[in-house]
Amino acid sequence: MKFLRVFMVIFFFGSNLFGQQVFSKKEPFAHTYSIVARDTVTGEMGVAVQSNWFSVGSLVVWGKAGVGVVATQSFINPSFGPRGLALLENGLTPALAVKALLELDEGREVRQLAILDVQGNVEAYTGKNCIDAAGHIVGDNFSVQANLMDKNTVWPAMAEAFKKSKGSLAERMLIAMEAAQNEGGDIRGKQSAAILVVKGESTGHSWEDTVVDLRVEDHKNPLQEMKRLLTIHKAYDFMNKGDLAVESGDNILAKQHYKNAQKLNPNNLEMKYWYAITLANNGEKEEAKLILKNIFKKNKKWKELTPRLVKPKLLTISKTELQEILNL
Repeated sequence: MKFLRVFMVIFFFGSNLFGQQVFSKKEPFAHTYSIVARDTVTGEMGVAVQSNWFSVGSLVVWGKAGVGVVATQSFINPSFGPRGLALLENGLTPALAVKALLELDEGREVRQLAILDVQGNVEAYTGKNCIDAAGHIVGDNFSVQANLMDKNTVWPAMAEAFKKSKGSLAERMLIAMEAAQNEGGDIRGKQSAAILVVKGESTGHSWEDTVVDLRVEDHKNPLQEMKRLLTIHKAYDFMNKGDLAVESGDNILAKQHYKNAQKLNPNNLEMKYWYAITLANNGEKEEAKLILKNIFKKNKKWKELTPRLVKPKLLTISKTELQEILNL
């Protein structure tokens, strides 16, 4: 039965419904370097890319929780993203999925493709007519691939950097891309980057299944900007955890989460504000007042907001204590 299903899936994707993909000048370029990878501890899967091309992430990176991730580049065949994920979802291995997609594509020799599934199985392909320097390396739970590079040491540098890296999957993929750039990167330069990370197991709720989805569309140093965005993303993740703790009535835990967020993004007034509000709810009103006074001085709208928190019970202090804050 399994082999019958695989046969039917390949037949379906090979039908005239999709048609043959033939290389033409109308197809988008993404001469670039990328990585697909899986975190063996969390099960998260990710794909990251940088290129000297505008909005590279809009067509190169694809992923679905509980299924896998895809990077399609060089002369991009955008259909490889959704079709590759569909093939994985219907039981094909990455190797069979890559084979099925390329067999239908008359432009295969200018394509570059990498697919990774939830078990960490990976398959990658570099067409013989991809612009040099071009190639890929498949490793344990990852693959790196590049084309139009300054030199042929770019993707090996990525592979080594990823294997030695530590941190979250997004951080590790960024380290690999930084290694590529340090090795020369895209021979033309740099313009955009993207990172997508999805959960290894789907929750059934698409809005909960994406861990990271960040893009730098046009920037003189996209990886540096991506690193900044990842730090802010991590800070707001702590903020979200703090909000959930507030919802459950655990202000002690909320305080810790908000404090962690501030450490990562110390100049953000909102993060300071909610930390101070949590302090006030915890009875630490003197410290709260010091922080709020500084915030109100910089932006009086935060003072205007404060009494509005009483009705939804986000601020649970006495009327006297509230007035003391408003008098700051």
